[in-house]
Amino acid sequence: MEETGGATAYGASLAGGGFDFYKFVRQPQTIVRVLSWIFSMVVFACITTEGYVNTAHSAEAKCVFNQNDSACHYAVGIGVIAFLACVAFLVLDAYLPFMSNAQERKYAVMADLGFSGVWTFLWFVCFCLLASQWARTHDISSIPEDAARATVAFSFFSIATWGILTYYALGRFRRGVNEVSIPTYTEPPPDHHTPYPPTYAPTSYNPTTYTPTTYTTYPSNATDLRQQPPFNPSSQMPGDDGYQPPNY
Repeated sequence: MEETGGATAYGASLAGGGFDFYKFVRQPQTIVRVLSWIFSMVVFACITTEGYVNTAHSAEAKCVFNQNDSACHYAVGIGVIAFLACVAFLVLDAYLPFMSNAQERKYAVMADLGFSGVWTFLWFVCFCLLASQWARTHDISSIPEDAARATVAFSFFSIATWGILTYYALGRFRRGVNEVSIPTYTEPPPDHHTPYPPTYAPTSYNPTTYTPTTYTTYPSNATDLRQQPPFNPSSQMPGDDGYQPPNY
């Protein structure tokens, strides 16, 4: 389903968004695909019902396009396959929003792109073949001309519709998953003009007065009891008087 807004992947909304039938039938891709389905049905129906006639000299039915059965077979084959493909891709377009895997969506869009491009070319070949064979048909007295002209005309219209489908599929493939954005947190820029909130307001600074500590002083003439006399190597320890070392 084609989406124009919001996050999408390959032209369809993300999985889980539901299915809107009325929006689906109104989108351009669905309308063009239904037209392609109708045009292909007209082409092979006209040939299968009125595309073969017998001449007055032969009982065998021949293709109305210059009695070239290959031209009729080719148009019928292209028309029938295009008819079935339109139904299949309509179902695929409706199921695409329910695909949660982006890789599966990619394969579905690539299949649509490839088939639509090939069938645009094959319808062009069909139109050229039928138009050239109809121009070479001289005896048209017993031929249903309206059916033959309708086959050629709707072959030409099919070129346009399948070309538009190719364009839509190419657009969905190019978009891919680029529209899907993952929300990330971004810190807002600081606003220097906004005052602090009440809960974060800075407290006022009140300096305190320094009071030096007062120490008690002692008089200078007091005797320091911890002071010891200086060491004198010549002095003797108490109790060592009159000691003589023994003689051997």
